[in-house]
Amino acid sequence: MSQVQPRVRMPDALVILFFITLIAGLVAWWVPAGSFTTEKVGEREVVIADSFEYRSDGFARPLFAEGGEMGLANAPFEGLVAGSKWGSAVGVIAFILLVGGSFGMILRTKAIENGILALIQRTQKLDQVFLVLMFLLFSLGGAIFGMGEEAIAFCLVLLPVLRTLGYDAVTTVLITYVATQIGFATSWMNPFSVAIAQGIADVPLLSGAGYRGLLWVVFTGFGLFFTLRYAKRIRVPAEQPQRAADGALANPYNGVDSAILCAFVAGLVWVIWGVTTRAYYIPEIATQFLVMGLVCGIIALIGRRLTANDLADAFKEGAKDLLPAALIVGFAKGLVLLLGGDDPTAPSVLNTILHHASGFIGDFSTAVSAVLMLVFQSVFNFFIASGSGQAALTMPLMAPLADLVGVTRQVAVLAFQLGDGLTNIIIPTSASLIGCLGAVKLDWGDWVRTIWRFQLGLLLLSVLAMLIAVWIGFN
Repeated sequence: MSQVQPRVRMPDALVILFFITLIAGLVAWWVPAGSFTTEKVGEREVVIADSFEYRSDGFARPLFAEGGEMGLANAPFEGLVAGSKWGSAVGVIAFILLVGGSFGMILRTKAIENGILALIQRTQKLDQVFLVLMFLLFSLGGAIFGMGEEAIAFCLVLLPVLRTLGYDAVTTVLITYVATQIGFATSWMNPFSVAIAQGIADVPLLSGAGYRGLLWVVFTGFGLFFTLRYAKRIRVPAEQPQRAADGALANPYNGVDSAILCAFVAGLVWVIWGVTTRAYYIPEIATQFLVMGLVCGIIALIGRRLTANDLADAFKEGAKDLLPAALIVGFAKGLVLLLGGDDPTAPSVLNTILHHASGFIGDFSTAVSAVLMLVFQSVFNFFIASGSGQAALTMPLMAPLADLVGVTRQVAVLAFQLGDGLTNIIIPTSASLIGCLGAVKLDWGDWVRTIWRFQLGLLLLSVLAMLIAVWIGFN
């Protein structure tokens, strides 16, 4: 009798980051660091394209460093404490842990679960209209105001809903985070990507909206087709509410559930209002979800559903479930710091790579150069996953390079958008992606195994979009 061979597992994201960090340490030894000079243009610091110079100061990377300096072994710690509360590593890590703990309390009340079961009992099923509506809304969120990290919280919200309807964790990430990144990559008005890139490239702000709007329709349609096809394939019949001997629901929906769900919905409305009208970001959103969790927990206390210790345990359990995601965010930032960081004026291997890549791209024909711009932005996004940060670092070089190779600067901006946004769906250095996967308890390797064909399809669509943009003289 033949033995069934165990399935080969994709290495964990932490394992992959470990080996990439080792390689980065070797690269930091052998590739000379360089820097650019910046100048003030309005309120923004812009890199001067021809200002690159090699630097020998301040870039030694020993195995172990003292006095707070960077060494290979120091990378994980330095990555975990890098940045500020407004973003980068430490802010995103705090956001992930706080939101995870808050949802731990909300889910422990069982109100969401009881509400879903009651809904299923009354409607029997919810068809694919729900998936379509969610995907379109999140894609619009990415296109209009750059929704990204916010999807982590919505993954926590929608996971129990979709599981009860028969869908899985992958479906949850597809209709939330993946949808936001498709909208982000094809946006015609996102102030955090296209507007910044156009400003640096000296292109009229929010110009080219017609072609970008068409791309949004095409890419969103492709993403929606993949999502519905996947969801149909993996869906299992929705679980019906268990009934007691007398025919009543075993876990009846009652007034406590209604009060908790009303507070929960009011909290979500507060979050959406804050993001869209007050430009709330990581510090405010994390605090809003903490307040939401506490209010729902207090209602459960008053209703004698939970004790104070139950809520404390739920908060710790929820934060613990997202700890691996928080660690990956910090380790990925440490990898970037090991290469010198993303400051164009500081000695950095990334600056040297950027300088030589821009020169290499200029040696090819117009169409090939445009596609290579897309490929370069996609690869560079592994190290600088921030849209605004990547725009500030790469566009001052890509814009004049576009003039040299004979494509419009609008095409260079489009290469940045597509390369930056779409690769966020798969790279393990994206804090938002890792946060969403942690929220639904999905291993990064399993995610890659499911999504790689879709990612390849997005790349082919992006190449086609770039070639058409060159052909029509997109401007």
